[in-house]
Amino acid sequence: MASSNSTFSVIGSDVTITGNVAATTELHVDGNIEGDITCASLVQGEGSVVKGMIEAESARLSGTVIGSISARELVVLKSARIDGDVHYDALTIEQGASVEGRFAPRAAKISPAAKADLKNNDPKTGGDEPKLTLAG
Repeated sequence: MASSNSTFSVIGSDVTITGNVAATTELHVDGNIEGDITCASLVQGEGSVVKGMIEAESARLSGTVIGSISARELVVLKSARIDGDVHYDALTIEQGASVEGRFAPRAAKISPAAKADLKNNDPKTGGDEPKLTLAG
């Protein structure tokens, strides 16, 4: 995986990994992974297939994902095919992307007490509202 000197790690299109993958920096996946991915930032190529959970601060998906996704910033490109639930703070979806699952803000996974704290921090609505952007 990535060393402290590396800015990103690449899994090439000819690579298939069976098992979980963890990276502390950006991970670019063009190959196939059968396992969970945890990383700071994920970029998925169009031909890539991930069968497992994805957890990242930011993710830009253009391949196939079969499993749940949790990301602070998530971009789903038009070539993406997702079969699983999606949790996000900020979400952008290009027209043509396919998602079979439920969308929910990551704040929905926190306790009622934590939600009350969020409400008290936003002067307009009383909470940090998740953002959804539709790309054309």
